[in-house]
Amino acid sequence: MPYIVKARNCENKEKIFEGPLDLLLDLIERRKLEITEVSLAEVADQFLEYLEKTADIELAQLADFLSVASKLILIKSKALLPMLELTKEEEVDIEELKQRLEEYKKFKEAARKLGLLDKKGKSFYSRQSYSGVMTTFLPPQNISASELKTVFQNVLNKITKTKELAQETVKEIISLKDRIKFLRQSLMERAELSFGVIVSKSDSRVEVIVTFLAMLEMMKQKIVIVEQTKMFGEIKLRRIE
Repeated sequence: MPYIVKARNCENKEKIFEGPLDLLLDLIERRKLEITEVSLAEVADQFLEYLEKTADIELAQLADFLSVASKLILIKSKALLPMLELTKEEEVDIEELKQRLEEYKKFKEAARKLGLLDKKGKSFYSRQSYSGVMTTFLPPQNISASELKTVFQNVLNKITKTKELAQETVKEIISLKDRIKFLRQSLMERAELSFGVIVSKSDSRVEVIVTFLAMLEMMKQKIVIVEQTKMFGEIKLRRIE
C-alpha cells in the first residue's frame, strides 16, 4: 500500500511523494537527468536534506527511506573517492536501485496515461463479450468436496512460503556533525592536520567516508583550507583564522 510523504521542493512548495522512489525520481527528472550512478550521486544531498526536514514519515516506512539513503551515500562516496572499492553485494545493491527506479518510472508513466483516459470518461474492457456478465462458479459434475479440497491444497503447496527475515536494529554509528566537531577540536590543538593520520585510527570504512564528507562540508563553510600537492598525495587541512 503506497504511503504519502510531504516535502518541500527547491521553490519551497509542498509536494506529496509516494515513498522514496517517487521522491528520488522527482529529484532526477527536475534536473532532466538520466537514471545513472552519476545522476544519483548528484541528487544524494537533496534526498538526504528532504529526509532530514520531513518529520511525518511513519516508523514502519522509515526503513525504506533509510535503505535508499544508504545506497545514495555509497554512490556519492564512490564518486568522491574513485579508489574506494565496493563489495560485490554493494555493487548489486546499487544496480538494483537503478533497476527499481527504471521500473517505477514505467509504472508512473502508465498510471499517468490511464489517469488521462479516466478523465476523458472512456471505459476499456479486455474482453467485451463478457462485459456485464455475472460471475458464476460451475464446478465439474460428480465432484466431491474432498476432491476440491485436495486440488486446492495442491495449489497452496505450490505457492512459495514467505520467509521471515531476522530483525535488525538500525544503529547510528557516526554522524557528520560529530566528525565536523572532532575535526574542529583537532584543528584548535594543531594548526595543520593530515587526513591520512586522522583516519588511520578509524574503526570502519564508514567512519573514513563520513570524515571525508565532514572535511568537504568544512571547506564549503570556509572553516578549513585543504591542500593536495599531487594526485593521490597526502591531504593537508589548515584552519582559517
